[in-house]
Amino acid sequence: MAHMRLWVVALMMAFLSLAAEPALAQCSICTKTAQQLGHKPAKGLNTGIIYLMFAPFMIIGAVGYRWWRNNRL
Repeated sequence: MAHMRLWVVALMMAFLSLAAEPALAQCSICTKTAQQLGHKPAKGLNTGIIYLMFAPFMIIGAVGYRWWRNNRL
């Protein structure tokens, strides 16, 4: 049963990652500045913001997973 649940979760994650729209991570001030720089720098700035966003989420996810693994019955 756990093996089947793992497959369902993996398929859902794959589907959601394929169906996702591009994320715009810029605040209004960054957007205004990026528009003045042009399209390519704006795209690079947005990619950098999203890249930097992953580190805190990975740390929180790792701590949460260890807490869950150590406290389950």
